Amino acid sequence: MVAAGVDKTGIEIINQLEIIGYDYIELPLAQLMELDDIQFKKIKEKIKRSDIKCEVCNCLFPAYLEITGSNVNIPKIQEYVENAFIRAEELGVEYIVFGSGPAKKVPDGFPMEKAWGQLIILSKTLDSIAKKHNIIVLVEALRRVECNIVNTIAEGYKLVKAVKGDNFSLVADYYHMAIEREDPEILIEAADYIKHVHFARVEGRVFPKNIYEDSYLPFINALKFINYHGRVSIEAYSSDFYNDAVISLQFLKRFF
Repeated sequence: MVAAGVDKTGIEIINQLEIIGYDYIELPLAQLMELDDIQFKKIKEKIKRSDIKCEVCNCLFPAYLEITGSNVNIPKIQEYVENAFIRAEELGVEYIVFGSGPAKKVPDGFPMEKAWGQLIILSKTLDSIAKKHNIIVLVEALRRVECNIVNTIAEGYKLVKAVKGDNFSLVADYYHMAIEREDPEILIEAADYIKHVHFARVEGRVFPKNIYEDSYLPFINALKFINYHGRVSIEAYSSDFYNDAVISLQFLKRFF
């Protein structure tokens, strides 16, 4: 969301992250898949030279690859996933976030029950391929403005339980939960599957800086209650990345 380079991956901020004191970078997998082998090799080398590693990827599917509806091409999807997970493994990625609103969005008039069935089948495939690459796929609930299926942690939890996969869990995104007005208590119910966190201030979807600017505490307290010790990624816009990143890191270290 702060990517300024022509490749749209955001890799150009990696040196700043290292200077400021962040732990890792989360890159968009769909954008990484748009790169040719030479371009991808350059990113791998840049990460290799840095103390900052790509431990997580988001944006699993590109918008053009429909995963619900009448135009679903299962062989094409499977081929994409296989190749995407190969690249992710080469980067050392441990988690891949499965939000992908444009790809997941159910077409108008298509039965939601059938789309839900498609998601279960696809998710079982993702779980199977993830096992081969020692990666965990994390379902991300998205606000209704971005997608019309899996809009809450509760719905994501339902999907995860239907899949019953060892490599298929959940990401808790504060921004989407707040927009959908989902009670943070759901994090306690789904505690065993919360493996990653996305964070942003709701107003403007910008970098968080102050505990009083938003209703952060119930979300943070729920994570503390379930003894969450995983990663927290800032997934937000910024017009002044370096300064925003400095202030947000101080905020996260204090309150998390």
